[in-house]
Amino acid sequence: MDNNTARPAITLKTPEEVEKIRVAGHLAADVLDMIGPYVKLGATTNELDRICHDYIVNEQQAIPAPLDYRGFPKSICTSVNYQVCHGIPNNKRLKNGDIINIDITVIKDGYHGDTSRMFTVGTPSPAAKRLIKVSRECLRKGIHAVKPDLTLGDIGHAIQRHAEGNRYSVVREFCGHGIGQAFHEDPQVLHYGRPGEGEVLRAGMTFTIEPMINLGKRQVKQLADGWTVVTKDRSLSAQWEHTILVTETGCDVLTLRPGEEL
Repeated sequence: MDNNTARPAITLKTPEEVEKIRVAGHLAADVLDMIGPYVKLGATTNELDRICHDYIVNEQQAIPAPLDYRGFPKSICTSVNYQVCHGIPNNKRLKNGDIINIDITVIKDGYHGDTSRMFTVGTPSPAAKRLIKVSRECLRKGIHAVKPDLTLGDIGHAIQRHAEGNRYSVVREFCGHGIGQAFHEDPQVLHYGRPGEGEVLRAGMTFTIEPMINLGKRQVKQLADGWTVVTKDRSLSAQWEHTILVTETGCDVLTLRPGEEL
């Protein structure tokens, strides 16, 4: 969630800061696990937003970061079918075959944890299922490219190669971002690129990887609400996201859900 305004510079987090981001990350992951059973035929994304908001505020004693962030009106982002990102929850009911990304960012003790995943409603089409599978693989490819002394270009290249190798396209207008006390910090983490280019990864960096992968062409447009981004050709789009820490030997996923494998 970003409208390309100035961001705080890259900061290398202290162990104490990392633990605070990890706590916020675990809470965000917990919200995704909690909301799963409510993503069903006939539910509205407004209902999902209310359930998540109440859980974050009342159960987790935390803050939903999107709410009022640069004017965003809800506590979560819900992007359905050809919506790419930043979908605003509404009263439209989910129908059989829908695919939906739910994006959760939680603030706890002043630090952010940011994660998203795909859900399906009823029986999705084979094309939708394959897109969801490959988009998740793209996230994994990006995570596996995170090692000190490699570069942001290595991450983007790994994602782009896998997506385009499966005849999908990578959205270029939106990207991952540094995260910590600020929702969005440097660096910008592009999901395409060339090996060896861009910022060198250093232990202590924290950022999100969140590739948006389209079934059709990569071009997108923003709707009149000022937030919701959709594919221009109305093809399906899928996205998975994690918050990542660069370690001395590789990386640590700070938003990993219990039982989730990478």
